[in-house]
Amino acid sequence: MISRSSVVAAGTKIRVPKAAFGEIVRFAYNTFRTDKVRFSLTALGMAVGTASLILVVTIVMTGKQYVFDQIQGIGLNMIVIEYQGEDKATDFLTTDDMHAALKQVPGIADASPVVPISVTIPIGFGKERDLQVLGVFPEYIAVRNLVVLSGRFFDAQDEQARNKVGVITKPLAEQLYGSVDRAVGKVVKLSGLPVTIVGAFRERVSTFGRSEVTDNTMVIPYTAIGYFTESPVVRQIYFSAAEPSGVIQVTERIEKVIRSRHRTESSYFVQNLTGVLAIADRAANALTWVLLLIAAMTLLVSGVGIMNIMLATVSSRISEIGIRKALGATNREIHFQFLAEAVLISLIGGSAGEIFGLSLPLSVRFFTQYRIPISALSVVLAIAVSSLVGILSGTAPATFAARLDPVESMRHE
Repeated sequence: MISRSSVVAAGTKIRVPKAAFGEIVRFAYNTFRTDKVRFSLTALGMAVGTASLILVVTIVMTGKQYVFDQIQGIGLNMIVIEYQGEDKATDFLTTDDMHAALKQVPGIADASPVVPISVTIPIGFGKERDLQVLGVFPEYIAVRNLVVLSGRFFDAQDEQARNKVGVITKPLAEQLYGSVDRAVGKVVKLSGLPVTIVGAFRERVSTFGRSEVTDNTMVIPYTAIGYFTESPVVRQIYFSAAEPSGVIQVTERIEKVIRSRHRTESSYFVQNLTGVLAIADRAANALTWVLLLIAAMTLLVSGVGIMNIMLATVSSRISEIGIRKALGATNREIHFQFLAEAVLISLIGGSAGEIFGLSLPLSVRFFTQYRIPISALSVVLAIAVSSLVGILSGTAPATFAARLDPVESMRHE
């Protein structure tokens, strides 16, 4: 290759044109083709590292989306206030507290009290079974984001008429009647009082028994609780914020209203799921950094491989370097030539890694119903990192080649 320089031949100064960028790239590509196996194996390490980086980001984003969907299934807008005093105390929550919050706090979409009681039901042959019954408002289904599997949920007319109706959980329907469809229309006696089952439901996502709803639960209108107890005790009040962005502010205002209506020493616990979401986000970010460090180690090993192959290439082409310098190639051009070869290996491996890294999530999205998130930033970051690794790993061999003495290089065998 010819470079702009001054070469004295027979006392005459000859001008050698400067090498073009495209010419240097073509020369690097031809060098790559001369030993495809060795250079391909070197690029393979970069491909693995690049694919790992993309897949790490994809996996973490998928995990975060799954956690967000689970929390949203429970109720991202949900706010719950719970009485935590002793049962003998007299400062329980009341429906008046709920109505006061609805009136004084803007941004509340729905609300419902929860009155839990324990009753017994006959299960045949003179046996009885304990059952948890929750007295709630019709809005409870929206606040708790419940799914009706069969039949219906009771409505405002049932509540006003104090109808003896209720809905039961899916596990309870299957245990008592074999299926949710068979349960609808059946009459069950709660402590001797006949109650018609109008529907079966489940929570949108599993809470593993960490909510007020258990496998052994029936939900009835709040007004029907009066058939079982003369003084209903409200242990919890559920609220639903109109917008997820206003959950924290609405929670604070609800707590202020409730506490202002009760004694100072009374104990109430107010919570929402924004804290859980924040913890999940921090855990996902920590996992992201750990996995990215592992992927970075793979890229580092790939960089060492590129440096090793480039040093071997320089050693095998010392005579060629001497001839090129004698023809006028500058140290800078020699440096750039070998650096371009290292970057080319890195880019080829990085491009192959990107294709593989994207093929997996795209295949899942194309062949299944799951929508795995894909980050465009991870694609850009992967190619940028692979280029940077190529530059860093190729700098030392390129510098070594540029500093070779032309006379000693031409004598090298």
